[in-house]
Formats: sequence, C-alpha cells, structure tokens
Amino acid sequence: EMNKLYQDEQEVIESPDERLKLLIIHENNTSCKILEDYMVLTEPEKKAIGTICLLAGPATLMENVLVLGLIATSVTLRKRPSYLFIGSLALADVFASCFFTISFLDFHLFQRCDGPTAYLFKLGGVTMAFTCSVGSLLLTALDRYLCIHQASSYKVLLTRRRALLSLLVLWSITIFISFLPLMGWRCPEVRTPCSSLFPYISKGYLTCWTSFILVLLALILVAYALILWKAHRHASSMNNLQGAAGKGQARMRMDIRLARTFGLILLILVGSWLPVLSFMLVDVSMILNHTQKRAFAFCGTLCLVNSAVNPLLYALRCRELRLALLQTLQRLCGFGKCLKSTKALNPTLQTTEDNCPAESDDDALAMTTRLDSISEIVNNQQG
Repeated sequence: EMNKLYQDEQEVIESPDERLKLLIIHENNTSCKILEDYMVLTEPEKKAIGTICLLAGPATLMENVLVLGLIATSVTLRKRPSYLFIGSLALADVFASCFFTISFLDFHLFQRCDGPTAYLFKLGGVTMAFTCSVGSLLLTALDRYLCIHQASSYKVLLTRRRALLSLLVLWSITIFISFLPLMGWRCPEVRTPCSSLFPYISKGYLTCWTSFILVLLALILVAYALILWKAHRHASSMNNLQGAAGKGQARMRMDIRLARTFGLILLILVGSWLPVLSFMLVDVSMILNHTQKRAFAFCGTLCLVNSAVNPLLYALRCRELRLALLQTLQRLCGFGKCLKSTKALNPTLQTTEDNCPAESDDDALAMTTRLDSISEIVNNQQG
C-alpha cells in the first residue's frame, strides 16, 4: 500500500498540469529575485513618486483627451496637417499617461513581480508612448519649418495624405523599435551587459534607443533654430523698409516673440528628457548603485510631466483650438447665463489676438509668413 501511494504521488507530480504549475512557480520566484534589485525606493520616496504620478497622470489624460476630442469633432481641424500632428502628440501622451502611471506605480510602489513577458510588454507600451510623443514633436517642428521656409508651396508640399502617411510611418517604426525586447532582443538575467535600470534589457538595445531619441531631439532643435533664423531675417528686412521705430515696427518683430515661445518649448523639452537620457548613457558604460537608481526613478517622472505640459504648449496656444473649445462649451451650456458669459469671452479673445498676435506661436508664424511674402514682393520690385 505504501508503494502504491508513493507511485500515485509521483504520477501527480509528473503529470503535465502539475509540471506546468511547478514551472510557473519557479519562473515567478526567479523573476522576483531578479526584480528585487530594481525595487530600490524607500517608503518616503514611494509616497513622493506616488503623489507625482497620481497628480500628473490623470491631468495628462484629461488634457490630451480634450485636445483629441476638439480635433476629432472639428471637420476643419481634422483636414489640416498641423492639427493631425498635434492630435498624434495628444494620442501618444494619452498612452503615456496610462502605460507609465500604471506600470510605474505597479512596479515601484506595489512591487509586482511580473514575468519577463509581462514586464517587457508593459515597458514596451511606455517606450512606444514616449517615443511617439517625441516623434510627433519632431513632425510638428518640421511642419512649422515648412510653413515659414516654403510659405508659397506649403499646401502643395504638405497635404493631408502626406501627413497621414508620415504619421503611419512614425507609429509603425516606433512600435517595432519599442517591442524589440519582447520579440527577443533581451537580457535573460542580471549580469553584464544587462542594464542596471531596466530588468531584462540589454545595454545594446538601450544604447540604440537612447541614440534614436537624441537624434530626434537634435532634429527638433535644428528645425526651431532655422525657423528663428528665417523669422529674424525677415523681421529685420521689414524694419529696414519701414525705417523709423514705432508701433508698427514693434508689431513686426515676430522673431523676438517666436524666440520666447520656442525657448520655453525647448527648455521644457530638454529639461524633461536630458536627465533621463543622461542616466541611460551612464548605465551603458558602468553599473549604477541604488542611489543613482532612485534618482533615475524621480527623473523618469519628468517625462510624464512633459506629457502634461505638451497640450498647453502646442495645442491650447493655437487660436483655432481655443475657439473650438469655446464653441464646444457653448453647445454644452446651451441657452441661459452660461451661454451669455461664453459669448462675452469671444470679443475679448479676438481683441487680445488682434492686439498681440504673437501670443500664439502659430499666429507669429503666420505673421512671419506674411512678412516673407511682402519681402519677396519688394525684392522683385527692386530687381
């Protein structure tokens, strides 16, 4: 009887279902041992990061959903390439607010021990969201570059079809690059050349992705530098044509106002991404300690904050989107006191835009484009 009981126990253990359960338990135990080295936050740091994520995450989601809704419900805005790029930026930031907040809190606060596949899937979602966000910023910068450097042929060069095609290419490349670790380019255990910041990520992949983001940021800086150079050249030429200084001359100095706007944009962009990318570059060349890993976790939240600021910098600074928002509020409010107060805002908005057209960078670009056309006409007449 004892031998029979022993044989029955061996059959249970050696059954396929039981072996699968044992394999899953072993994989989870191994995964937890690997991930423990990356869960470095202390209790006060967990509370601080949790507060940042719980504030910035929902705010980012609501802002970008609002921008997407305004663009989607407006036929005019949907047809313009500029707003397609802004819509792509808002969609990427929506994904960032969801993927980053959930996975970041799940890992650092609740210390969930996911297996390699689950962890790399979550990390791929975060990577895809932030990469698409930076890529959409590049397309927006290139759109503004074409708007001022090719003002006469802008509508021919950048059609709605070409804008959609560029977005399709951007998202396809980004998804492929982001999920390469899930498709096999991974580091199976914590050892050199594995990353000290991300479990299962090889330093080779981290080097490629960091270099890709740095190239995108460099192209954005170059595009805005060329825009400012063109704006400064045309504003100076118009001031020379006008001669004396005055209110008219002050209105024409769009280059100064563009410099302020783009300076703010680039300061926030570089300030949000440079700390994270610096840690990644250091991680490629050396092994980071726990203090450096904790600092990297706080720097990672800056990328989420950047996604929260993007709608304010790129979307709600545009006059047409603000007017679309006011029209939406009118439809929601209906008739009555709310409708009257909303109508009262429209003349103020128009007056503000008329008195200070460079408050929006898009308005400044439009004015600079008109300066470009005027300058060309004058040059032709002088020739």
